[in-house]
Amino acid sequence: MTRIFSGIQPSGIPTLGNYLGALRNWAKLQDGNECIYCVVDLHAITQFQDPATLTQQSREMAATLLAIGIDPVRHTLFLQSQVRAHAQLAWIFNCVARLGWLNRMTQFKDKAGKDRENASVGLYAYPNLMAADIHAYHATHVPVGDDQRQHLELANDIAQKFNHDFGVEFFPTIQPLIMGPAARVMSLRDGTKKMSKSDPSDQSRINLNDDADTIALKVRRAKTDPEPLPSEAAGLAERPEARNLVGIYAALTDTDHQGVLSEHGGQGFGPFKQALADLLVEKLAPIADETRRLLADPAGVDAILRDGAARAAAVADPIVAEAERLVGFLRA
Repeated sequence: MTRIFSGIQPSGIPTLGNYLGALRNWAKLQDGNECIYCVVDLHAITQFQDPATLTQQSREMAATLLAIGIDPVRHTLFLQSQVRAHAQLAWIFNCVARLGWLNRMTQFKDKAGKDRENASVGLYAYPNLMAADIHAYHATHVPVGDDQRQHLELANDIAQKFNHDFGVEFFPTIQPLIMGPAARVMSLRDGTKKMSKSDPSDQSRINLNDDADTIALKVRRAKTDPEPLPSEAAGLAERPEARNLVGIYAALTDTDHQGVLSEHGGQGFGPFKQALADLLVEKLAPIADETRRLLADPAGVDAILRDGAARAAAVADPIVAEAERLVGFLRA
């Protein structure tokens, strides 16, 4: 089977944007593939984290992944920090990657901003750790969005240089896994901005642990314009808030903008928002309920993660040990 790797930072409960853009695809990919899914807490500390909050959010993220349907028996779910092979291979890759390659990484420039000199070395070398995450399992496919394509290209550059330097064909080429058009979910308060956990207004997003009443209230309060919905998708072009709500409905029903407008075009936003709220509650309320059930037993979540880490290490440790042998490290 195809071995797929993907990871997500423990930066709080995922939003609807995280779910439609990536996480529901994680669940779908489990059929017919070997999936290794990771809560990347090593990546999280490239920027300072309160320790207690990091612990809590790591567990919350794991519980949410379980709630959306990740099967920890058939596949592997674990915390990155619990498998030492990630850090071991990342150091080797730090010594393989070139400064010029990292200097071209646009995400570091975005995150560091104008205060580049005050950014952590970890943030700068983040792509090398990401490469290690994937190559430690000889994973061949990674589901990616546009913001990660450059990092995946770097991961392949590192693997090719390692193979060339040591005269081997050890690390395989990683293929980006494209799951069709990604749902780009925008803020409920501003249709020109991406839905984000970092937005100071909780009304701007739908969280996967929101209850039914909260979801309905946020949808009712979502920013719109005074015109009814158009009958044709072209009519959404200059209407970002309308386009966002129609896009959310389309993603949840696996259709497109025109399919939604064929049913709801010509309506005012009142009836459409009610239909959208009902649909969101139908799709998301079971996830929120299951997340709360799992978090009521934190020891149970931790046990699932420990088991996942042991299974992940059983795959990664021999691969990284061979990489160390190729480098010339003496084994104990």
